[in-house]
Amino acid sequence: MNILVTGAAGFIGFHLIKNLLDRSCSIVGIDNMNDYYDPYLKKDRLGLLESRASIGSFEFIQLDLADREAMSSLFSDNNFDVVINLGAQAGVRYSIENPNAYIDSNVVGFLNVLEGCRHSKVKHLVYASSSSVYGMNIKQPFSTDDVVDYPISLYAATKKSNELMAHTYSHLYNIPTTGLRFFTVYGPYGRPDMAYFSFTKKILNGEEIDVFNNGEMQRDFTYIDDIVEGISHIIDKVPKTQSSILSSAKAPYKVYNIGNNQPVTLRRFITAIEDACGRKAKENLLPMQAGDVPTTYADVDELINDIGFKPNTSIEDGISKFVRWYRDYYSNEAV
Repeated sequence: MNILVTGAAGFIGFHLIKNLLDRSCSIVGIDNMNDYYDPYLKKDRLGLLESRASIGSFEFIQLDLADREAMSSLFSDNNFDVVINLGAQAGVRYSIENPNAYIDSNVVGFLNVLEGCRHSKVKHLVYASSSSVYGMNIKQPFSTDDVVDYPISLYAATKKSNELMAHTYSHLYNIPTTGLRFFTVYGPYGRPDMAYFSFTKKILNGEEIDVFNNGEMQRDFTYIDDIVEGISHIIDKVPKTQSSILSSAKAPYKVYNIGNNQPVTLRRFITAIEDACGRKAKENLLPMQAGDVPTTYADVDELINDIGFKPNTSIEDGISKFVRWYRDYYSNEAV
C-alpha cells in the first residue's frame, strides 16, 4: 500500500512507520518538526526510520498540516491508498497557554487532510482522536456510545471537532474514516512532556517529582506496541456505510477506543517507575490541575469484536521496557 503518515517524527508515528516498513509498505511521512519538545529526539526517530527504508519505501517531507497549498500539492503529487493522521498539537495543559497552536494544527490542519482525501479519493482515512473527549464523564468505562459533548480542555474540543469533521466528509463524499481514541500512550522514544518521562529523569537524578491529586488519579496507560498493533489491524478494516440509532445520516464512519482496559492509579504508576529505576521518588504533592480528569478507562469491546485485538501489556512490563530504553538513550548524559 501507498500510505501517508502525518506526524511521522512523533512518538506514535515513528513506531507505526517502523511497523509498516516491516510490511513492505510505501510510506510518505510528513512533520513540521516544531520545538514543542526536543527536536533532536524527533531527528533521531527519523534517522532510525531512514535506516529501515531498505525493507519498505520511506520518504520524509518537512511540511506543516496548516499549509493549505503545500498539503494540496502533496496529495495531488501522490496516489495515497491510506492516510493515517497522527500529526497534531498534543498536550492538555499546553492548550491552556497556547490555544492558537491547537486550532492551526488540529482543526485547520485536519481540514486540509480531509480536503486532500476528498480530492484524491483515498480509500481509508485513519486519524487520532483522544480519550480526552470524554471529559469528566461519570459513567465508567468510557464507551464510544457515550455522549462526549462536554470537553474540559481546548485540546479535547479540537479532537471532538475532528470526529465531527470526519463524519461530515464521510457522509458528504463517501470517504471511509476511522477515529481512534487513544488512552495515555507510553513507551520507548516517547514524548518528554509526558509524566512517565519526566518522572524517570527526576527519580534517577534524585529530584522531586510533582504528584497531582495525591496520586489518586487513574489512567488507562497503553503501551506503544499495543497501539501500533491496533492501528495496523484497523488499516485493513475499512468501515462500511451505516447510520446510527440517533440519525438517518449514512456514512462509512467508525470510532474506536484503544486503551489497556485496566486503569492504573498514579501511585502504582510511580511505584513501577521506582522499581524499574531502583530508587524511591521524592514527591511534591499538588492538587489536580485545570483540564485534567480524575479517571480514564476504556471500553474496548468493539475493538475486540471487530478486529480481534485487545491491548494487554501491564504497566510494570511497559515501564520496565521504557526505563531500559531511557538509560540506554541517555547513557552519555548525567541521568
